[in-house]
Order: sequence, then structure tokens, then C-alpha cells
Amino acid sequence: MAWFRAGSSLAKFAYRYAARTHVRVLPSGSRCFHTTIFKSKPESAPVPRSVPLSRLSDSFLDGTSSVYLEELQRAWETDPNSVDESWDNFFKNFVGQSGPSSGISGQTIQESMKLLMLVRAHQFHGHMKANLDPLGIEQREIPDDLDPAFYGFSEADLDREFFLGVWKMSGFLSDNRPVQTLRAIMTRLEQAYCGSIGYEYMHIANREKCNWLRDKIETPTPMQYSSQRRQVILDRLIWSTQFENFLATKWTAAKRFGLEGGETLIPGMKEMFDRSADLGVENIVIGMSHRGRLNVLGNVVRKPLRQIFNEFSGGTKPVEDEGLYTGTGDVKYHLGTSYDRPTRGGKHIHLSLVANPSHLEAVDPVVIGKTRAKQYYSNDVDRTKNMGILIHGDGSFAGQGVVYETLHMSALPNYTTGGTIHIVVNNQVAFTTDPKSGRSSQYCTDVAKALDAPIFHVNGDDVEAVVHACELAAEWRQTFHSDVVVDITCYRRFGHNEIDEPFFTQPKMYKVIRNHPSAVEIYKKQLMETGQVTKEVIEKMQNKVLSILNDEFVASKDYVTQKRDWLSNYWSGFKSPEQLSRIRNTGVQPELLKDVGKKITTVPENFKPHRAVKKIFADRFKMIETGEGVDWAVAEALAFATLLVEGNHVRLSGQDVERGTFSHRHSVIHDQETGERYCPLDHVMTNQNQEMFTVSNSSLSEFGVLGFELGYSMENPNSLVLWEAQFGDFSNGAQVMFDQFLSSGEAKWLRQSGLVVLLPHGYDGQGPEHSSARLERFLQMSEDNPFVIPEMEPTLRTQIQTCNWQVVNVTTPANYFHVLRRQLHREFRKPLIVMSPKNLLRHKECKSNLSEFDDSEGHPGYDKQGTRFKRLIKDQNGHSDLETGIRRLVLCSGKVYYELDEQRKSADGKDIAICRVEQLCPFPYDLIQRELKRYPNAEIVWCQEEPMNMGAFTYIAPRLATAMKVLERGNIEDIKYVGRAPSAATATGFHGAHVKEQSDLVKTAMQPDPITSPSLA
Repeated sequence: MAWFRAGSSLAKFAYRYAARTHVRVLPSGSRCFHTTIFKSKPESAPVPRSVPLSRLSDSFLDGTSSVYLEELQRAWETDPNSVDESWDNFFKNFVGQSGPSSGISGQTIQESMKLLMLVRAHQFHGHMKANLDPLGIEQREIPDDLDPAFYGFSEADLDREFFLGVWKMSGFLSDNRPVQTLRAIMTRLEQAYCGSIGYEYMHIANREKCNWLRDKIETPTPMQYSSQRRQVILDRLIWSTQFENFLATKWTAAKRFGLEGGETLIPGMKEMFDRSADLGVENIVIGMSHRGRLNVLGNVVRKPLRQIFNEFSGGTKPVEDEGLYTGTGDVKYHLGTSYDRPTRGGKHIHLSLVANPSHLEAVDPVVIGKTRAKQYYSNDVDRTKNMGILIHGDGSFAGQGVVYETLHMSALPNYTTGGTIHIVVNNQVAFTTDPKSGRSSQYCTDVAKALDAPIFHVNGDDVEAVVHACELAAEWRQTFHSDVVVDITCYRRFGHNEIDEPFFTQPKMYKVIRNHPSAVEIYKKQLMETGQVTKEVIEKMQNKVLSILNDEFVASKDYVTQKRDWLSNYWSGFKSPEQLSRIRNTGVQPELLKDVGKKITTVPENFKPHRAVKKIFADRFKMIETGEGVDWAVAEALAFATLLVEGNHVRLSGQDVERGTFSHRHSVIHDQETGERYCPLDHVMTNQNQEMFTVSNSSLSEFGVLGFELGYSMENPNSLVLWEAQFGDFSNGAQVMFDQFLSSGEAKWLRQSGLVVLLPHGYDGQGPEHSSARLERFLQMSEDNPFVIPEMEPTLRTQIQTCNWQVVNVTTPANYFHVLRRQLHREFRKPLIVMSPKNLLRHKECKSNLSEFDDSEGHPGYDKQGTRFKRLIKDQNGHSDLETGIRRLVLCSGKVYYELDEQRKSADGKDIAICRVEQLCPFPYDLIQRELKRYPNAEIVWCQEEPMNMGAFTYIAPRLATAMKVLERGNIEDIKYVGRAPSAATATGFHGAHVKEQSDLVKTAMQPDPITSPSLA
């Protein structure tokens, strides 16, 4: 055992020693990688000096250890089985060279250990010596421990043979490598780790993964492509280059954010896709910002070139015989598309490029969510058939927080996609910002180390190295189902865009770029010099590409888009905003309600939940049995359960959603003795797919998780996908998603989504950070016209189809049930923003009878059209169609209704009517006018809890005024406001002040005297 421990300690020491980076101190202005800042007086790198052996003499290398090792050898000579296997192999090698009698000097053993450290140093730090910068202007110090002289080796040792030992590792440290000379070892180490690819993987705490990479990197000979393969790579590089040149020639002043300087991305991606297809990938979802996007669209995804050229010329709107809807459109370098393309190996792969705004990394979680959805719908349980690929910029990858939020989800059970391939198009400058001002780390990709992702830095001018790195990334992803990063260090031949002047800020860099040959010129020269291809063949390739580009350009002049470009066949038959869609009933048969109701309120007999949870479920079971007192949580569960029975997928995620922020949902309960989890909604049907209903607590992220769920919802319309904020106040952490995607995605990109966003909202004294979901912002982003009343025919109402989304503030469990089911019981999809309640979750008056959920006649919720979501709930005092004695009509929304109703009862305000506007957007003009007609003599009041500059008032007032004008009931000045005064903060932090404000506004709304406008609490 002592010998075994000694052998282990040697290996561990070598590992630790190589992890120490010996570098000279960098000038403060040059501490970052890929900077364009030059030293005022260039200094030559110090020549490494030989280091005395004494400098490396640690505990196991001192004289005592040398004696011990000689004793260990003598023991081995007596009985080889008396030492560990690794020492047995070690001594066999040395005995094979010099014979037992000569013995092994401490010096020889020290040299072997130092050589081991030299190898490990290259595995750790070889990337710091790699030739990564195509411009040759980066300033990096090479670690001393990459130089053999650092370990005491000299020129005389180069042709000596050494044995590295057997360390049960791969690559240079494997047991199948012969004895090699120091020269051969150093040559191969330099080729493997210090060439055009710099590998970072030694941060990965998994030997299997590291050994797999060593086997790929530390091959006996460098990777070589065949002549035929090189011609394919050249052809793809020519396409990439000439595409950009063609656009630059035809549209000289147009912004296109071209790929010049990074053209090798295209052959790299195409080879990556080919390799992925060979390894079983069938669908790839791509997300990227604008740089190089048009090239990717045309050359990788295969969007018709004539369509791209047509968009450059101003484009035409899509033309259809019916249902013409084109939205607002977007600039050409934001658009997405999807196509099937053949691969070099004879297979087909489906590619989807997701539309993205100028918010560079915002699309990242959307792509991951869409990929996860594809895996669910294709039953890709191994996550090998559907893959996400994200293309980043160097500045955004290091600087934007959503990158880490997305990376952080990569291994979470309900968010993982089995690995994403990240490609960084590293321009070495972000817009005009040098890396030293744009990040604190050495590489822009260092954030990925937090997830043990391998990182392949590659010189963007070496197209074969780019191809090799991309193929290796595909193999890693399919083997280990985890993230991997390819960092293509290239440059930007022009400025941020083609009409930008880069010499303003990077003069030295752009002097180099101006005279730097393109990647295709470098590769052509390389192939011709080695005889791989002739000049005539190259000219033939170039002429063919140019001819196709010209033909497509001519065809683009007459190109007309014939139909909308939906993302997948799942959306076939779904209607655009200008196609007629009938309103459907959302009630459910009473028998089904009872059946699923019992299943979702029953806990297995041998399951032991917390006693409080046990009581909650017992109370819920009683609600189903009696059909009375159904609360918010049960209504939601009934909506989910009935949708599941109808064959729909339901997914709910967000912070703490399993229990619910306010401990109301309990969709997952825990056995108090075993810790076992039980989800009743997983057992609504026999043999139910466990992922058919998914409820998952998320990471503490709004931006990333909301983006994920948005992407998930876009894949298939037959699913109810919900994201719930912990408090509505926190949702603005995802404001980019609301602004750029959810509110405007259909208008810009013709992409529908039925995502439901639950935002707990309401003023109950919890202060300015736990009161408001910023209702006003969602209403302000609504596109319905406040001065035009749309067609409001009861059964064919198109108003909601032409609006960008729905905003509701629901006040009854039954109405919540119906608004959720309405999301799927229609022929189109719209996002739904719900101002969900907090104190109404347990409010004694906020209950519904089970009959309000069903389709049977004879209950208050049933009308001639069936049971549906009520956009407006009329006064509950049994008023007739005409009430001339009502002196005030109070319109409100949300939980303030219950406080108003209680105050009305205490004040005996029978001459006041209270109506709840449940759907704020699109505005229910028809129902508002119905109530205005019902109360012809009433003064009209809008009452809200929020400050005057917040909440719904500024949205409601002009629309209510429009409805009033038609009925000659006055104008906007006749609308009386009751609520809090304008405020910078959403709410007061003083509980006493809150109580007074709330009491004052409720009393004012119910006061006997006419209300002066505005009346501020």
C-alpha cells in the first residue's frame, strides 16, 4: 500500500504542479487577450533560461525520495507483483533500456517526472502559446512551463528517449505509447496544443471527458483531410466569400453586417451539421445576432437567394388569396426561416434559424426552449435528434447576463436539451470597444468554464482548423450531451456595419486588416502550393458561384412571397389575424369535471404529506364533492387536468411554482418521511406520459426562463405553456422578452405564441417591490386603437385576433379556468398576460361553484352561447337591463372589487353599480356599452389601486371615452378617476400609509356625494 500511495502521490503532484502558471508580469494595458493596444516600446520576449534541478525539488524529488525509489526498484526486481501496476510498468521500461544491474538514478526518475509535468503544462496552458490571432497583433505572454528548459532539459536532451509512465490516462499519458525522444514529444505537443487550435479542457472535473478529448487531440500524427474533402471545404469557403462580395457590389451603401473576416464560419457550420447528421441529429435550431446572418441564411439554412436579394431591394409583402397578413415586417438581418437541407453524407437535416432583434443574445434562451419542445414532441428522450446551436459575438458573450442565464439552465432536469453548441465569432473588438474595456477575463468564453464546457479557440484564417474544431464540437455534444464552445478568432474587415469608419477607434488594427489577405486567398494559395488543387479548378468553382448569384439576382426582381413562413407543420390550419375564427365554448361536461377533480385532490394512501397539506387536499376533495367553494388553485388545476384529458401538453415553470410563491398551488407534494414527490396532475389519465404535464421550479432567472418558455410555446400550438413570476414586480428583469419578442413577435416575424404569463399583482401593504406587476406597461404596448370601435359581432368577433396580445385581471376562479382553456380552444394563438392575485387566493368571497365550469344549462355562468370567459362581469345585485335609479357606475379591475363591494354593503350603497373589467386588452367595447345603456343616469367612475400614472387608467380612459361618445354619454372629461395620486414608486413602504390610502380610495368610490375628478387617495 505504501508503494501504491507513492505512485499516486507522484501523479497527483504532477497534476498540481502543471496547474501552476509561470508567466511574466504583463503591462497593465495589455493584460487582456486580443487587444489592439500596443506597447509604446515593443519588447522582445525573454529567452527561457535553464532552471536548476534544485528549483524543482519538492518533497518527492529530494534525496530521500531518490533513495526510496531505488529501494522500490530493488523490491520490484525481487518480486514484480510486490509493487503497484503503474510502478511495474515504469520499472519494466527502464530495465528494458538499461538492464537491472545499472539501476535507476534519482536523476533519471526526476527527468521522467519533469517530462510528465511538461506534458501536463501543455494540456493546461498550451492554448496560451497557440497561434490564434489571424492578424498577428495580439500580445500574450507564453507561460514558462511550456519550455523544456524550465525543467532543466537542454539541446543535448532532444534526441534522448524518455518513458512517460503509465497513469491510466489517454493521449500522451496512455499506456500504449512507445518510448519517444524529447524532440518527437515536443514536436507533437506543439502540433497538438500550440497550433491553430487552443484547447481548454483541464478545468473539467471528469476524467472520462478529459481522456476522450486527449484521445482526439493527442493523436500520433496531426489531422489531415483528403484532397476531395479539401475541395469541398474550398467550395464552401468560396460561396461564403463571394456571397459577401456580391452583396457589397450590388448594394454598396446598405447595412448588411457582413461576415468579411470571418468567412470560415460558413464551412465550419456546414461541416458541423454534416457531422451532426451522421451522428443522428435530425433537427437543428439556430440562434444568432446580425453579423453574418444573411450569409448563414443563404449558404447554411438555404433560404432562397432570390428572396434575400429581393429583401435588399425593398422587398414585397407576402401575397395570398385570402387572409392577407404581413405585419410590420423587420429588417432583413433580423429575419428567421426554416428549411430542409441535404448533408455531405447523403442525409437530410431540418434547420430553423430563429428570428432575433438587435438585442444580441436575447434569442439564446428562446432557441433552447424551442429545442426542448422539439425533443418532447418527437419523443427524443435521449436528446440526440434535436440540437440547439448559438452563434455569439465576443463582446456579447462576455458582457450580456442572459448568456450565463442560458448556460445555467443547461443541466437542469426540465430545461436541459442534451447540450448546446456555442460558436463565438470573435471579432477581437465589440462595436468600437477593445477587449480590455469589455471584459475582465482573459478570454471572452471564460464564463463557460463555470459549466465544465470544453472550449476550442481556433484561428479564423485556418479554415481546416475551424472545420476540425466544429466537427469535434459536434462529436462532443453527441457523446456527452453537454455544452461545448468553439471560439473562432477572426476579425471584422469593415466597421460595425459597412458604412461605419473603424479607423476612428482602431487605427492600428485596421492598418493591418487593410493589407491582410482573406481566408479564401490563404486557403487557395495553400492548396495550390501543395498540389491539392489547380488554378483552373479554382476559377471554375468561382465562376460557377458567381453565375448562380447573378441568376438569382435577376430572378429576385420578380420574386413574390406566396405564403407565410410558419415554423412547422404543427401550425397548419391556424389562422392569421385577418382570417375569420369562431369563438368557442370553454365549458366542460360535469362528469369529466368530477372525475378529474377527484384525481387531482386525492393523495395515495401510503403517502404521508405534511399535515397542513393533507388538510388542504381534504378541503379540495370536499369542494369537488359538494360542487361549492372552488378556490383559485383548484380552478387552475381543473383547467390543466381537462386540457390534459383533451390531449394537450401543459407546462408551467418559474420560481417556486411547484408549491406556489404564496403556498397555494401544491402541484407537487412531498412525503414527510421519505422525501418522495407526488404530482396529482401526472395521474389524470392511465399510463400518462410523465412529461405531458410538467411543473418545474426554475433557476432564479426572469430573462432566461421566460425566453425559454417563449421558445417552447412557439414550437407547437397544442400546448398550454405558462411562466409565473415570483412576484409580478420582478418580471421587468425580462423586459427585453416582453418588448422585443412577446408583444411584437407576430407583427415583426409572423410568429404566433400562446404563452401565458402569470404576474402576481395587488396592493396589500407589502411595499414598492411586492405590489405592482406594472400593468400599465403591458397595456401601453397593446396595439388596439383607442379611438376606433372594431367589429364586435358576438360569435365571429375578430377584435382579439387583430390585437397583439391579451391582458386580463381576473377576479373569480371560474373565470380564471375559462381564460386558460380559451388559450387552446381557438384557431389562433395570442400571448396572455394575467395579473394574478395574491390575497384573493384565500379570500372568502373569491370562490366559484363547480357548475360555473361546466356546460349544463341553468346556472349563472351559462348563456345562450355556453360557458365562456367573461370579459366583463356585470354588477351582482340582480339589476335589470335598464336601471334608471343607479346614480354611479364604478368600473374597476382586479381584487379592489371585493373591497369596493364590502364598502358598498356597509354604506348601503344600493344606488351604486360595480362592474369588473376582467379583460382590459383588447378593450370590451360591446360590454362596456351594454353597461352604459343599462345605467343611463349614472356618473362614470374608474377606480384602481395603483397610482394615477400607473395601472390601467391611462389605457382605459380614451377607450371608455370612445364608447361613451357613440352613446352620447359625454367624453373623456366626464370620466371620474378614483385611485392613488401619481407617484414615482409603485407603492408606499409604510403599512399605515398603505391602509389609509386603500381605505380612502374605497370610501371615495362609494361616497354619497358626486365625485370630483380626479379624486386622489
